[in-house]
Amino acid sequence: MPTGGLGERREFDRETRIGAGEDEPVLHAADASGDLRQRARSRRFSRAAESRGYIVQLIGGELSLEEYTRYLAQFGWVYEALEERGSREGDPAVFDPELARSAAIEADLAALGAADWRTAHPPLPATAEYAAHLRTISGDDVRYLAHHYTRYRGDLSGGQAIARLVARHYGATPEQLGFYRFEIADDGVVRYKRGYREAMNDLALSPERSTC
Repeated sequence: MPTGGLGERREFDRETRIGAGEDEPVLHAADASGDLRQRARSRRFSRAAESRGYIVQLIGGELSLEEYTRYLAQFGWVYEALEERGSREGDPAVFDPELARSAAIEADLAALGAADWRTAHPPLPATAEYAAHLRTISGDDVRYLAHHYTRYRGDLSGGQAIARLVARHYGATPEQLGFYRFEIADDGVVRYKRGYREAMNDLALSPERSTC
């Protein structure tokens, strides 16, 4: 029986606002920081995604651990493509290799009884299309950064609420939720996100190069 409701949605929304301020950034000047431009775009995308039926059902407790496993397997394909780029000499600090999620996803899926996820859960058409796009733009640091920001900042923000809600509603164990657990921030996720923003702003991207 569904156990979710407005409280879960509010919890998710609180997490996505941490470190971002309460209001949508107002962007007028051409020299607005890269983080502000990308944050405005990312928040529009994430709000649209959050309002879709599947995510609402997931955080509302209307699905199952098996459904969550299928959901996570699709992210396995996405992060594999995102992280194929690897680290390169001269990379900006924002491309922190410690953010990588593929190994954690693999471990989570094994703990969820889906070690065979590559054969049991092939990429859906939309997943395959997105993964192909990530590989196509991996050589363009600016376009790649847009997806890097959207994915990892999302995991560090709303992803933390998703982990709690999946544990609460579906009984997922810590061994099944490593995807959302970051060991990179000794002084806290919020402070790490602030450092990420500062590293992104140091790139001083121009608006013309912020199309992903």
